Amino acid sequence: MADYTQIEGTWSILGVSLRSAAIRDRLSTQNYDYTLSIQGDVDKRITALETVLVAPENPVSVITALADPMTHIVSLTVTEKGYTLTPDNRLDLNDLGILEDLKTDEPKTVIGFLAYGLARRKTPVTVLCCDNLCDNGDVVARAVYDFAEAADLEIDWAKVSFPNSMVDRITPATTHALMEATGDMMAVATEPFSEWVIEDRFVGPRPNWANVQFVEDVRPHEQRKLRMLNGAHSFLAYAGILAGYEFVHQAVSDAELRKQAHGLMREAAQTLVDVTEEETEAYAAALLKRFENPDLKHRLRQIAMDGSLKIPYRWCESLRALSAESKTAPNLKLALVRWTEFCSAEVAQKIALQDPKTDEITIAAKSQNPYDALLKLVGIEASALDNV
Repeated sequence: MADYTQIEGTWSILGVSLRSAAIRDRLSTQNYDYTLSIQGDVDKRITALETVLVAPENPVSVITALADPMTHIVSLTVTEKGYTLTPDNRLDLNDLGILEDLKTDEPKTVIGFLAYGLARRKTPVTVLCCDNLCDNGDVVARAVYDFAEAADLEIDWAKVSFPNSMVDRITPATTHALMEATGDMMAVATEPFSEWVIEDRFVGPRPNWANVQFVEDVRPHEQRKLRMLNGAHSFLAYAGILAGYEFVHQAVSDAELRKQAHGLMREAAQTLVDVTEEETEAYAAALLKRFENPDLKHRLRQIAMDGSLKIPYRWCESLRALSAESKTAPNLKLALVRWTEFCSAEVAQKIALQDPKTDEITIAAKSQNPYDALLKLVGIEASALDNV
């Protein structure tokens, strides 16, 4: 978003860190400017960020900013687990953080901040989710509604919109090598490719972002990305780690893994609507080309995090759709096998899993039938895959 806003030129960004002051402290030493390193292309200086608020230091300041009439768009990049949702994508009212937030007007969770901030708003605002959730705007809207109802907060819903959106740009974690190459300890790496599609449902002003697609329905774009790009990414992460690779470009250079990733994308493509086989095959070829980029240094373990939350969107929905049409999906089934093998290997080696269901995964991996037990954690019965 910062890159698009930088290009637009007339809007600015107020950042919020929900946890640590580290990012704020480092950015403050360089006037909140940082380098966007577009691998294989050029480095750009991002100057659109004005400052960063640190929520734990002053939660009231965050709520005040959310309620400020000068704030027109609240964008979110939190990742799936940050929304404290149940498996059916409703707010988890039994989550300890949510329970604490319901007792105070100085919250800690993103949903708590949104609800308290929106309750104080007098002017229209758009909440723009930029995460890899299906129907992300709708999901966040329901979560905020559930919180507001439980907290007895009054929000003028006619003045709030939650458009769905899809963002496609690979952004690996920053490395020391990148910091040294750019001379910027806050540098961010990304690829030249960028796609942003937003449901045209704003209730207030919005920037004139160049190259953003404003559409009536984001779902076709969202499903294409989640099921093909993210689905293949997750497969390469688990299969690649098991094969001894560290980066995406290494895994996709393995002829067998590349063939299987391509096969997974072809299977997922059969579940998409309003696209031709020619279009999806061109998209798959472009994805493989993007994955090959050695400059990105995209670590497989970064992608492998939070698998129990990602797999239902990235693989399971495709499997269910193909099963309903009596179509086979050997590569998607293989992806599930590789995830269960990855989990079992991590547990056996006593490597700390980066997953919100770490305890459940550990128990399942040590059970008499790890495959069946682990599949249940992502909502799949092993027997349901017999004919897929």
